[in-house]
Amino acid sequence: MIISKLIKINNSSALHRLKYKNLNFIRCFSDEAGSHFDIVIAGGGMVGTTLACTLGKNKTLNNKKILLLEASVNKPWIKSDKYSNRVVSLNPGTHKLFEDNGAWAFIEQHRFHIVKRLEVSDALSETSITFGKSEHTDTISYMVENDLVLEAAKNEAQKCNNLKILYGAKVKNYVLPDYHSDVSNIELENGEKFTCDLLLGCDGYNSSVRKAMQVDYVSWNHNQMGVVATLKFSNKFDNEIAFQRFLPTGPVALLPLTDELSSLVWSTTPQEAKRLLGISEEEFVAEINKAVCGPWKQSSTVLQATSAFDTLLRALNCSRDHSRKRPPKIESVEPGSRAAFPYGFGHASQYIRKGAALVGDAAHRIHPLAGQGVNLGFGDVACLNKVLGEAVYSGSTLSDLNHLKDYESARQKHNVPTMLAVEGLHRLYNTDFAPVVLLRGLGLQATHALEPLKKIIMAQGAV
Repeated sequence: MIISKLIKINNSSALHRLKYKNLNFIRCFSDEAGSHFDIVIAGGGMVGTTLACTLGKNKTLNNKKILLLEASVNKPWIKSDKYSNRVVSLNPGTHKLFEDNGAWAFIEQHRFHIVKRLEVSDALSETSITFGKSEHTDTISYMVENDLVLEAAKNEAQKCNNLKILYGAKVKNYVLPDYHSDVSNIELENGEKFTCDLLLGCDGYNSSVRKAMQVDYVSWNHNQMGVVATLKFSNKFDNEIAFQRFLPTGPVALLPLTDELSSLVWSTTPQEAKRLLGISEEEFVAEINKAVCGPWKQSSTVLQATSAFDTLLRALNCSRDHSRKRPPKIESVEPGSRAAFPYGFGHASQYIRKGAALVGDAAHRIHPLAGQGVNLGFGDVACLNKVLGEAVYSGSTLSDLNHLKDYESARQKHNVPTMLAVEGLHRLYNTDFAPVVLLRGLGLQATHALEPLKKIIMAQGAV
């Protein structure tokens, strides 16, 4: 009886091995037909294309077939003397990612600008804080145009032999793995079909991959829009300082591009954004100069309290003097560079499920006041690249949930505190209520006085 059971078990195991072997044969056949990929990346924006070239250059994954699907057509990049109005501030962690995957060489060959100091001030309390040394020794961030970042990543992606990029690929449907399947099925609107072991959603805050994953998603609109433009100063100067001033309707920021140009990001209400887009260039320039350097109605109680607190800090030898810089007067705005886009918050309760993971805005979306939105996405890329490389090196599959959980855990531990801090700042500064203005003014003074705290804040924003 025992021998008979053993024979049955052995026969069952043999059938299982034969079945698995047949599945591998079918998969190999599918590979030859070009319809099965180890990894499919949905979304070919900055984060998706960077993920594609990073995974494609990962030596541990060099035998894995990768497909990048992008809904828009492949538009040729044309270098222009004019700067784009969409610019990103890449932190040191993102800079290292681009150096490692080779894309930084392309950016360096064309143009970028460094930021070595950040001046943040509150228009209603005249308190301020400075990040970065006055002697300009450390680089805080790197200013690069969005389309140049995308082109740099695309340029490196095209060098990867194991990577295929499909433009104009509008997805009709995603069917993710279940208990009876280990692969995701993807159908395009033109009828093409693909399967993959791991589907990576990089398709933005309205992610179709996230919807297919059926994970909870917490989101809300900020009732704010960002007005962007390219600005020219009245005279050239050592433009390595990013200026940000908090106004009652939201922050206005000047991000350096050259010694006479900066990129504007002005967060304000939708009604005000519409007005700013409709006025003449001369009126627009006057509005910016007022927003950046002009006087605002201030509470005498707030000013007295912040002045007294500054005196106390000096008495305790805690005050840190700094020569507060102000930008030169803005002379003009680049014609046709004004535009606006909406702000919002969103976060997926889970970044992973069987055979799928979310990356970048598909997983999280934040207010851009700290310049961390796309950097969080690039941080996801670096982490996922490391996790998938370790999974394959250890003999696991790409869709192994144990490894994907490492990615989810690591990124949520970083992303969630950052998102909550940014959301808190947005709410704290989006009011002119005097007690709140006083509270944030005192907080700004205290933070500026505590150098270790500033270093912690900078370190959190650098990865």
